Amino acid sequence: MTLMNILPFARFLLAGAVTEGSLAIDATVGNGHDTVYLAERVGDRGHVFGFDIQPEAIGATAARLAERGLHGRVTLFQQSHSELLTALPRDVHGRIAGAVFNLGYLPGGDKQIVTKPESTIQAVEQLLSVMKPGGVIVLVVYHGHPEGKIERDALLDYVRSLDQQHVHVLKYEFLNRRNDPPFIIALEKRQVEIAPFPRSIPK
Repeated sequence: MTLMNILPFARFLLAGAVTEGSLAIDATVGNGHDTVYLAERVGDRGHVFGFDIQPEAIGATAARLAERGLHGRVTLFQQSHSELLTALPRDVHGRIAGAVFNLGYLPGGDKQIVTKPESTIQAVEQLLSVMKPGGVIVLVVYHGHPEGKIERDALLDYVRSLDQQHVHVLKYEFLNRRNDPPFIIALEKRQVEIAPFPRSIPK
């Protein structure tokens, strides 16, 4: 057996949850690679909702989807993922099968614009309230910059506090790689209802 690297393992986890006809979310569309992947997996009967605050990311993602004829399977929101609960149509609540985050900054973009622990945790809380039982959230955590380390620590504190009866939490990382390599946090919603209101953010 060969251990999977971080990004292939993220897609392996998503593939187990997102299938033909699924509803999925790319919470940080970036340059659109994960959005395209999800759109291909859900097929014509499914749909993907993508979020990003940067117009450059929305534009790049829209162009990438159009090149592949996938734009009809995706709705893009130039909004924070912390607003997904109000942005998503009501009829998809309780039906989301999978979601992915790539935390940090937009590759090739402004490195001063980074994801924040408060909005990331709010987004995860909201996602858990709209996912179906068995739904999976995959967060790829890039922590090689100062803000990334702050977000990493807050996010780890938060997920450790989640009730195992409601959510299973996985951490996947390579321990002996240098220079703060990215790692994965994956959450699987269990067969229990979760309140749709964000809790307090860990300090």
